[in-house]
Amino acid sequence: MSALKDKLQSDLAAAMKARDDVRVRTIRMALAAINVEEVAGKQARELSDDEVIKVLTREAKKRREAAEAFSGAGRADRAQAELDEQAVLEEYLPAQLSDDELNALVDAAIAESGAEGPKAMGQVMKILTPKIAGRAEGSRVAQAVRAKLSA
Repeated sequence: MSALKDKLQSDLAAAMKARDDVRVRTIRMALAAINVEEVAGKQARELSDDEVIKVLTREAKKRREAAEAFSGAGRADRAQAELDEQAVLEEYLPAQLSDDELNALVDAAIAESGAEGPKAMGQVMKILTPKIAGRAEGSRVAQAVRAKLSA
């Protein structure tokens, strides 16, 4: 079992003992998403820590988008619940890159690929994606690359 999944399960037990409803609900949801990912495909398998991080990142993004939708619909109570769940998930994710760190990685990837102009965005993203892996949201990375290539 991956170390991160094991930590989630032990944290679930601790949250249940502490009667922390938000944490229990969020960790259960995360473990369910991990289990679904493990049995998806032709054969059941154990996920690595990197794959668990991808699942948790996807779930955190869902919470952020749901919070925005609820806020737009005037449901501040539901939006706050989604943000609370997102905060719990982010405790298990690697620290997010700052704008300066992201820009430095983008500059290095552009230099490495020799890319020029917006049409070369795919080349840069191909180099950049493995280096960032869960430390920055894809849309944020794409926006930074697009800005650098069009400048």
